[in-house]
Amino acid sequence: MADKWKDYKILATGDGMKLERWGDIVLLRPDPQVIWRSSRDLYACKDINAVYHRSGKGGGGWKYLKPVPEEWNISYGDLSFIIKPMGFKHTGLFPEQAANWDAMRALISSRRAAFPERPLKILNLFAYTGGASVACAKSGALVTHVDAAKGMVERAGRNARLSGIESGIRYIVDDCFKFVKKEIRRGNRYDGIIMDPPSYGRGPGGEMWKIEDDIFDFVSTCTQVLADDPLFMLINSYTTGLQPTVIKNILTLTLGGRGAVTEAYELGLPTEEGIALPCGCSGLATFLN
Repeated sequence: MADKWKDYKILATGDGMKLERWGDIVLLRPDPQVIWRSSRDLYACKDINAVYHRSGKGGGGWKYLKPVPEEWNISYGDLSFIIKPMGFKHTGLFPEQAANWDAMRALISSRRAAFPERPLKILNLFAYTGGASVACAKSGALVTHVDAAKGMVERAGRNARLSGIESGIRYIVDDCFKFVKKEIRRGNRYDGIIMDPPSYGRGPGGEMWKIEDDIFDFVSTCTQVLADDPLFMLINSYTTGLQPTVIKNILTLTLGGRGAVTEAYELGLPTEEGIALPCGCSGLATFLN
């Protein structure tokens, strides 16, 4: 449960929508997990700045009820991020991932305390706007941030600088599978790997990705760029129907022989209604060394 936010909160949910406060801005947008009825009319909230409306032809757009900055910043502890309403109802940040940021930062800090002179290298794949990259770099890791979308990689750089990180992150615009294969040939190794693969995707060269068909082979390939004494591998998924146990099985089958301890879990966000909103799942492999 990502329950340590101060700048973000889910105010209410129901009828396929969630009402959220991002700093001083209140947004109402769809969420496929919200299949229960609302106890009140969410659209009647007087504090709403913008509502995302789905189109019957697919996609949709934002309707602004009050002035909204083109973008604004929110913070999570010593991390800061740019928030901007974008197409397909996104804002540029997944706040539930804060639970994973905390876990990774704890692992990195523990390893750095034990081996303070040793550089700690993290590979973040399908890295989007860099929430995990910023979190790991803030704890002293050297991060390689890889995403096929140039605009998202540029946003990650802005998030890093906003969080006071001027160096320590290498930004790569590339197809993630191709990049990992190149790193294998180059002999580069990483202490930790993070991945947030989409359900479907297309790389800059037209490469197709479908998570059900490609995730096992991708994870298997990624194990070849792990260091001899790695720290962790984290897999995130927002694919409907892909259960945590599936991710745990993949990690166990690919890394169990290396002494990995694997776990998988739902991610969630608390709401002011006293319930938890499920927000995808993660699988984490850690190594006892």
